[in-house]
Amino acid sequence: MSKKWSFFLTILLLISVVGLFAPISGDTADKSSIVPADVAWILTASALVFFMTPGLAFFYGGMVNKKNIISTMLSSFIALGVITVLWVVVGFSLAFGDDIGGFIGNPKTFFMFNNVFSSGPWKLAPTIPLLLFAVFQLKFAVITPAIVVGAVAERIKFAGYLVVMILFSLLVYAPLAHWTWHPEGFLFKMGVLDFAGGTVVHISAGCAALAGALVLKPRQDLLKGNSIFPANIPYVILGTGMLWFGWFGFNAGSALSASSLAVYAFATTAVASASAALSWIFFDAARGRKPSALGACIGAVVGLVAITPGAGFVAIGPSIFIGAVTSIISNLAVHWKSKTSIDDTLDVFPCHGLGGIVGMLLTGVFANKTINPAGANGLFYGGIDLFNKHLIALLIVVVYSFCVSWVIFKIANALIGLRVDAENENIGLDLSQHDETYSSRRNVFVPQP
Repeated sequence: MSKKWSFFLTILLLISVVGLFAPISGDTADKSSIVPADVAWILTASALVFFMTPGLAFFYGGMVNKKNIISTMLSSFIALGVITVLWVVVGFSLAFGDDIGGFIGNPKTFFMFNNVFSSGPWKLAPTIPLLLFAVFQLKFAVITPAIVVGAVAERIKFAGYLVVMILFSLLVYAPLAHWTWHPEGFLFKMGVLDFAGGTVVHISAGCAALAGALVLKPRQDLLKGNSIFPANIPYVILGTGMLWFGWFGFNAGSALSASSLAVYAFATTAVASASAALSWIFFDAARGRKPSALGACIGAVVGLVAITPGAGFVAIGPSIFIGAVTSIISNLAVHWKSKTSIDDTLDVFPCHGLGGIVGMLLTGVFANKTINPAGANGLFYGGIDLFNKHLIALLIVVVYSFCVSWVIFKIANALIGLRVDAENENIGLDLSQHDETYSSRRNVFVPQP
């Protein structure tokens, strides 16, 4: 038997045994504040956010070489398994458990989801059960490491990526979620606004993606100067549609209630993404390129990323501006990156990382208390204090996410090895890592590890 896979199996079996002895608590929480309509909406929103991860798999899978489609899709899809179990064991506690110094939650607070069913509602979501809040937040935790794989696709070992995913979730995602969304988190107390995860999800994933691309080095095809074309543009279009659809749960669900604020976040999400999709293809056409389906899809996703931190804080008019401007900035960044030796396979940093950075800064510019009294006025409305806070938070989050992620990739590389060898990379990860193929023919010899 393979030692590394026996190790993964042993850990899962140990967790399952521990689960047999975890305390079982009944539903003893005070239900007086629970609103059935809010429960119904957040259940729906949780399902929508779940749908985003398969959507991301299609989005990424369609953009890679044909010999790596299955590997790339599975690397996103597998997060639904790995992070779900991790979230139950300790992830939710680290993110939303009892505060320790404003930096992290106590891992014992909700260990194995103990007390999640029996405790009262979350402080900032008083109208839904705590268990529902935990499940909703789980879907955010799932998709974040799934985004990272786009930067290291077509050359990373599957087992190595699992190690990276686990360490990233524990050491990067959970602390950032605590800093930003826990009432005692230091960024939350500072007054930083992140409605649905521009900081926690997209900036962290984008910076981790850049770190991974630097550690793993460029693909062989890129070094040889070979042309690399997307394998299946219809997959990209399908994935974009699934992401856009699910993103309404991502952003509007972050209102944590079936309220007018949820409706507003729904509207800004639709508008910003539409603006960004148009901006991308119009900008391409203005520079002499043909408007493309791929460009429209990437632009739409950039718009969704950009509006995420401010979806419930900015007005609909500025959301058009946010989508359009961020799309152009990301487009230019993709073009610039292509001139460098950095091999971020699917442009995760230019689109998710930079999109989240611009979105966070523009939230500090266009946030308005008329839209959300719980927020603050941004720079455009005289609120220079909020903008300055976002600048400081941005610096902290970018440095922390990149540096810790770089160390994680280095550790994973030392422990298990991350990069497939040249022969297996040439064959493709579908066959070399999973013994599967997108086409019906399998007449390629696969070297055994």
